[in-house]
Amino acid sequence: MYPLRFKPIFQRYLWGGYRLRDVLGKDTGDQAAAESWELVDHKDAQSEILYGELAGKTLRQIIASNPEAVLGRALASELASDSVPESLRSRFPLLLKFLDASRDLSIQVHPDDEMGQTLSPPDLGKTEAWYVLEAQPGAKIYAGLKDGVDEASFRAAADAGATPEMMHSFEPKAGDCVFIKAGTLHAIGAGLLIAEIQQASNTTFRIDDWGRVDADGNPRQLHLQQGIAATDFSRGPVSACVAQQQDGCETLIACDKFTFRRHTCGGTVTLGGDGKFRIVTVISGSLDVQGDPSGKSLARAQTVLLPAALDATDLTAVDGEAEFLEILV
Repeated sequence: MYPLRFKPIFQRYLWGGYRLRDVLGKDTGDQAAAESWELVDHKDAQSEILYGELAGKTLRQIIASNPEAVLGRALASELASDSVPESLRSRFPLLLKFLDASRDLSIQVHPDDEMGQTLSPPDLGKTEAWYVLEAQPGAKIYAGLKDGVDEASFRAAADAGATPEMMHSFEPKAGDCVFIKAGTLHAIGAGLLIAEIQQASNTTFRIDDWGRVDADGNPRQLHLQQGIAATDFSRGPVSACVAQQQDGCETLIACDKFTFRRHTCGGTVTLGGDGKFRIVTVISGSLDVQGDPSGKSLARAQTVLLPAALDATDLTAVDGEAEFLEILV
């Protein structure tokens, strides 16, 4: 095993724009793009390795051939357990993406693991976190319900077309991180460029879509009853997280699904060697990654997976200072 880079997978939803190409350097072509999936192992999409002797293989294929090497012994054992639905076993548990919101995303909610397993076909729950790369003036994040909103008042507002009035919102700034636990109503507002780490799920219940229609003039499908069933009405307003300084970096989020850290590096940072995989994505500057067969520095918005079987790996800032995100389970 060696540090693995993957081919991005672009999603072209109606709210996308051109900043994945123009700001982050993604090869999205002339069409607008909403998301760049950097690392995914899901029935809806598979990341493909770009460099080295494993080039052309998918993340699913290398996990199937050697799960402990990619995931680590403890996690591989947990994900292969009989308690996990067969279609979800031994899958890479996380999905990393970049999002360009040129228009407001729908107000939506994701199920937790328990509800996800009851779906057909089963899916993971979807706890996620957003790291704000850019925020245009006035851009908003909608996260959680206002104080005092319960299921009855929310249903009444939804029936009256007043769902947005129930939502807590704030104007984030670049560098903010927001934790969206499964069951939290949320929406990313227009003008935000986001790096998102989430459970490897693609299940979304759309509650409100701001009255939009599709190309044929039809309203987009809503999932009000499923969404209300998935919503945790005990969760109130959600705001940006407060980072915790730890071991020379900042821990943005530590939950049972992932740990999310930010590093500012003017020299070399060493990661891994402890039997756990690491996802590394650069948010400014660039890094040289020890053992990377690409022969290229890891630039802004580029991602590498350090498999669990790797020895400790040096990441060295190129031409000054680099800032990067580290994700692990």
